[in-house]
Amino acid sequence: MSIVITGATGKLGRLIIERLLEQVPAQQIVACVRRLDPGKPYEAQGIEVRYCDYDRPESLAAAFAGATRLLMISSPHHDDTIRLRQHAHVIEAAKQSKVEHLLYTGFAFPERGACSPVWMHLATEYAIRAAGMPFTFLRNALYTDFVQALDLPAAISKGRLDVAPGDWSFHSVTRRDLAEAIAAVLAAPGEHHNRTYELTAPGTWNFADLAAILSELSGRPVAVQHDSSVRHWIYGFLSRIDTSSTSDDLVHLLGRPITTLRESVKELLAP
Repeated sequence: MSIVITGATGKLGRLIIERLLEQVPAQQIVACVRRLDPGKPYEAQGIEVRYCDYDRPESLAAAFAGATRLLMISSPHHDDTIRLRQHAHVIEAAKQSKVEHLLYTGFAFPERGACSPVWMHLATEYAIRAAGMPFTFLRNALYTDFVQALDLPAAISKGRLDVAPGDWSFHSVTRRDLAEAIAAVLAAPGEHHNRTYELTAPGTWNFADLAAILSELSGRPVAVQHDSSVRHWIYGFLSRIDTSSTSDDLVHLLGRPITTLRESVKELLAP
């Protein structure tokens, strides 16, 4: 058995491998990287490291050789047209390499979104289905650390969390919880074929909840202020994706409650 993971030196990839090592021997894991030097710590743990560049299709067949399971972590490229092309390279190579099971990290509830990134994820899922191999779609929710864009220390200092007007609610989760759930899927051969998991929180929170947590953690009152003059790219993105639909899939895969918003914010505020 060989579990091949692309994007192995990225934030999510590192966390997945960390969790996977708790469940399978290092010799069963292959870390695929674009640059070999950052992958050397994996070799010290007994993990095989292979060169893998989505933009170089010729590198992919060797990277995926012998893979029982291949986790394709979606490309971080800023251009979704290029991302889709890169994903097509991976899918074709996986098919040619006779990968037995292809897993893909997409975006939660993409059918309800209205922007290029979610359409790119949907198109990738369709391409994987068309390739005809067993698949698992791991649709990741919004990362809770997006709140860093709101400048939480400044909100505490002012006593006011300035946000764009709107009826905002969020099903966000931490990368660590996602990584633990994804590792659990990777470590369970045959149990998750042709399944789609919406890896969101089972409930939502809003900016009033966030302000209350900031107040509690800082010991200073923080109020929410809806301000039409607030300008930040994050609100345009949030308004075009589904941030409020929920699922119990993540809790089910974890076998425990998810990390709370309070715990996440406390960590983000830590010096």
